[in-house]
Formats: sequence, structure tokens, C-alpha cells
Amino acid sequence: MLNLLPNIFRPPSYTINNTMPIKDRPPVNLISCPSCGNNEDFIEVAENVIITTEYIQNPDGSFTPEEDSSQILGPVRLICGECDEDLTAFHQRFTEMLF
Repeated sequence: MLNLLPNIFRPPSYTINNTMPIKDRPPVNLISCPSCGNNEDFIEVAENVIITTEYIQNPDGSFTPEEDSSQILGPVRLICGECDEDLTAFHQRFTEMLF
């Protein structure tokens, strides 16, 4: 009888086919390194970058950055932060998930 109820009426851990409960399933959108399994630490490496920073000089002679901008002219790679594996194939997905 419970199988006939719409999803909003089913308890969160219930599944129709008695598979792994929905709340216990790992997220499907995680990027994982195929070499070491890392899914937490990543490094983005951009080549040929121009960084421009505007400063204002303070009365005591020190400088404070006011504004900065960057322009990437070369390729951008994604690297595993654990084993240094090149994960550039996942870079588009990585950029889609930046918030």
C-alpha cells in the first residue's frame, strides 16, 4: 500500500525497490580522483595570468590594495590536491559547482 503513495508522503529513508535508502546514498555530483579517491582537496592552476592591483598610499607610507583584477590568457587545469593527478577533464564540472 505504501508503494502507491506519492514521493512526498513516503518517509525520507524509504525506497520502492528496497535498495539503499535515499538519505544514505552518497551525493552523485562529487568529483573524485580516479587515482587516489580524493573528493575534497583540489587545486586550480591557471597559466599566463595577468594580475592588476591598484593601491593607495597611506599617510605613513604603507600601501593598501583598493581593487584587483585578473585575466587568464592560457589554459586552466584542475589538479588533485592529494596525489597531483591531472583532473582537467573534470574542470568544467568544477566551475559549474563554484558558489
